[in-house]
Amino acid sequence: MGYELIEIVAAAIMLIYLWLEYKASIWLWPVGVVIPLFYIYIYFVNKFYADMGINIYYLVASAYGWFRWWKSEAALKQKSLRSGETAVLGVAIRYTPKTYWPKLLAVFCVLFALIAWVLIRFTDSPVPLGDAFTTVLSIVAMWMLAQKYIEQWWFWLIVNAVSATLYFWKGMTPTAVTYVVYSIVPVFGYRQWQKMMTSAMTANRYSR
Repeated sequence: MGYELIEIVAAAIMLIYLWLEYKASIWLWPVGVVIPLFYIYIYFVNKFYADMGINIYYLVASAYGWFRWWKSEAALKQKSLRSGETAVLGVAIRYTPKTYWPKLLAVFCVLFALIAWVLIRFTDSPVPLGDAFTTVLSIVAMWMLAQKYIEQWWFWLIVNAVSATLYFWKGMTPTAVTYVVYSIVPVFGYRQWQKMMTSAMTANRYSR
């Protein structure tokens, strides 16, 4: 399989992943396990070393997210069987607690400084600061997705917009175009999750 075909296939799988994320489907996680296998190679070829490294993190995070969502769904199903009510998947979607924001900011700053230093000092990355920025923000966003925090959509919007710019500059056209699409999806994804969260809260209120 040639490089361009690999990039196109990876982009297509990412679109499937986004659709599943939009629907808050647990199946986004197994797809999320497959995607890094493509992008580790793609980013290595283009010298985006931090992005390459984060895909190893994505493998682990996808396994964690899959387990966490599966455990949450299993608990909801057991509860519904006991109560006779229908389990609502969206019940787990929620806003990020206010007390978490200072911690997330601190994690972002520390990781950004560390990864940027490593890229500048030890690699030939053409855009070490941009690479570090998208990598660290992706780490935070992926963790938020696993927790089903709705604000993760805005983090992905920033990551995708910056990434699209970097990839166009690098000549990674199929990936860049895909990331332009990714930059639009979070707007609709946020609204969809908000509707699901509201519906779940309403259903949960009336089931008591």
